[in-house]
Amino acid sequence: MTEALEASVAEIENMDLDRLRTFWRERFGAPPPLRSEPIMRQLLAWRVQAQAMGGLDAETRKALARSGPVQAEGKHLGVGARLTRLWKGREVTVVVEEQGFRWNDQLFPSLSAAATAIACTRWNGPRFFGLRSS
Repeated sequence: MTEALEASVAEIENMDLDRLRTFWRERFGAPPPLRSEPIMRQLLAWRVQAQAMGGLDAETRKALARSGPVQAEGKHLGVGARLTRLWKGREVTVVVEEQGFRWNDQLFPSLSAAATAIACTRWNGPRFFGLRSS
């Protein structure tokens, strides 16, 4: 890496979220709607380095294209699978569908979105339903 690039990446490491968003906006346009400083730092440092050094090589791009779209965690269980748990004294069930996860006649794009609606607070869906231990 060049000294200027190393300095830019070092500067990013010390920015707060507002400064990260401003830096992103100045260089790349509208920043992603993230609230996580560590993730925003990683994304921004990667973008700065990719801009300076050319990004992913052709072979890596082809490999990523072959891997297909990312599937929401929990979809691997198959359409029709039912995820059930006891939450605050009542049994809740989410059904895996082709387009997402259904709970209470409402379709959610991810298991986490369904878990968040059920719990009325942000939850990791796979963890909420016991698909992950941590």
